[in-house]
This record gives sequence, structure tokens and C-alpha cells, in this order.
Amino acid sequence: MRVTRVIILSAVIGGGAGAAILAGVAHAQGARPTVNDPAGPLPDPSHIPTVLPKDIKWTGQEGRNQTGTLFGDPNKPGLYGVVIKWYPGYFSQPHFHDQERYAYVISGTWWVSTSNVYDEKTTYPVHAGTVAIDKANTVHWDGARVGEKEPAVLVLVGMGPVKTVQVDENGKPKAPAPPAR
Repeated sequence: MRVTRVIILSAVIGGGAGAAILAGVAHAQGARPTVNDPAGPLPDPSHIPTVLPKDIKWTGQEGRNQTGTLFGDPNKPGLYGVVIKWYPGYFSQPHFHDQERYAYVISGTWWVSTSNVYDEKTTYPVHAGTVAIDKANTVHWDGARVGEKEPAVLVLVGMGPVKTVQVDENGKPKAPAPPAR
């Protein structure tokens, strides 16, 4: 019986001490700054370089397909990251890349097919929050179906230089297009 009282008393004392510690932590957290307090100083750009949305360099055509470079260059050796925007109703043609690439769908629905034949009915929806690996030398094509309410926006990260090779309906590389005159 005495042992039971000692165990119960120890539990009560331990529980009380734990509650006091939790109350102290909760009080300390209450003193933390909130989003309503002024922001701190701009981080040192030599420690954390940042690029504002207005400073991202975009190529392509708004309303169709755009690419914004976040860092690096897909045409040069080294790590790169780009944002791709596929507007509803626009797709690439069947192709492959000679390097593996990693995609994260930020918003919208990205429609993808691994068919050698271009037929939008063969595309599969890849929703926001999904991670996909674009395996090297495997045929695919992608974009956004008509009727989507917003563009499919994804981040692609890979190692450059990367080559994109268009393929025919048999999955064989097409001859490169002649240079523009």
C-alpha cells in the first residue's frame, strides 16, 4: 500500500512539474513576434540570395507556355531550376531529355503522357503537390488540357546541359530541324 502511495505521489509531483514546464514554454511562445509585428532586416544576400518574382526572367509566350529561370542554366553544365507554366490547351510534342529531371507541381493540373503518339486523350492528370521524376531518355509529352481554370505551374530541377530530342510515332529521334534563315 505504501509503495502505491509513493508511486501515486511521484506521478502527481511529476505531472505538476511537467505542467509547470509546459506553462512556462507556452508563456515564452506567447512572447514571440507575430506577422503583425515589424519585419526584421533584409537577410544578407551573401548568405541567402533572393530573386523577387518581378526579377524572374521569363521566355515563351504568355497564354501558351512560359519558362522562368530560377537558378543555373539548362544549357550549361551544373545544377539548374526553372518554373514552367503550361496554359490550358497547350502541350509539347512527344520527346525525351538526355538527363533526368525532377518536377514538383506548384499549382494547377499538369497533364502528362508517355505515348509516342500525340493524342491528348492519352494524358494523365498530375495535381498540385505531386513530385515526378522525368527519367532520362524516356518519351513523354506534357501540358494542360482545355478547360483547366489555371495554368499548370511546375518547378523542374536537373543537371545541365540537357538536350530535348523530338521523336516520331515509333519513338525514334526525328532529324533536327534545319537552321532558320
